[in-house]
Amino acid sequence: MITREQIQSQLDNCLMEAKFPQWEAQYKKGKVRDMYLLKDKRVLITTDRQSAFDHVLGAIPLKGQVLNRIAQYWFEQTEDIAPNQILAVPDANVTIARELEILPVEIVVRRYMTGSSDTAIWTHYNNGVRQYCGHTLPEGMIKNQPFDAAIITPTTKDEVHDELISRDEILAQNLVAKDTWEKIEDIAFKLFARGEEMAAKQGLILVDTKYEMGLDPDGNITLADEVHTPDSSRFWALDSYAERHANGEEPESLDKEFLRLWLRDKGISDTHIPELDDDIRIQVAERYIDLFQRVTGTVFEAEISDLPILDRIEGRIAEFID
Repeated sequence: MITREQIQSQLDNCLMEAKFPQWEAQYKKGKVRDMYLLKDKRVLITTDRQSAFDHVLGAIPLKGQVLNRIAQYWFEQTEDIAPNQILAVPDANVTIARELEILPVEIVVRRYMTGSSDTAIWTHYNNGVRQYCGHTLPEGMIKNQPFDAAIITPTTKDEVHDELISRDEILAQNLVAKDTWEKIEDIAFKLFARGEEMAAKQGLILVDTKYEMGLDPDGNITLADEVHTPDSSRFWALDSYAERHANGEEPESLDKEFLRLWLRDKGISDTHIPELDDDIRIQVAERYIDLFQRVTGTVFEAEISDLPILDRIEGRIAEFID
């Protein structure tokens, strides 16, 4: 079991960027992952960068390891529903993924009326919106209330800010072919149902999540990016949800909603980005690790050493790039 002292020891050994000069030509930087684009595959390096409200705020110790490992877990648990991108996992922060034609839409599945971001369904609903991503929302709902069934609320993919879109708009703009989109919806609902079932067994509620999919060279829909990680999903504690909801309290959150609320308390805005102090960085790291263990039912085994993370990763990805 990893201790707070071990997390603290890594405060100055976080991975903010994985850019190696010798492979710079193949390098591309994403929101959370740095990658090296090769002929038929890509090297995905999950950094410790922490973002919220479309801003990179700093680094969380061991976060990249948690995200990469939990994504690996869920890819393995859902490979009977859809093929996925994984070819190899040579390092705690690294996944070697098959090259895909990534579809230009993210598939967001929601089971609860919640959220605090500008695009969150509760934010829109609370402002009077009743037509949301092609769905007519019923009157009288309150925050954190479940829908009768899960709904899909897609967004377009953007480097800075994703935009809400409906199924009809996706088809009208020919972003995805109709038959492909119907298969995507089916896969997304099955993935979410599997996530709900497995989370419940671990005492968790899978509240909402986003999936990214692409097409392999044969045109098969393939699961990409990450699945049911704290960055892509919202989890609540199951045993306290009903009582907290009945009392008008926020559910016990195990994802980065905790950090969003902290940032709101600190007055985050486009002109004021609060600095993450060491205490909040450790708290967020502990929450990521706790969620990993609660979701998987296994102990998180971190790679901790005095060796700089970049040096460790460089040695393990060289064979795939060279």
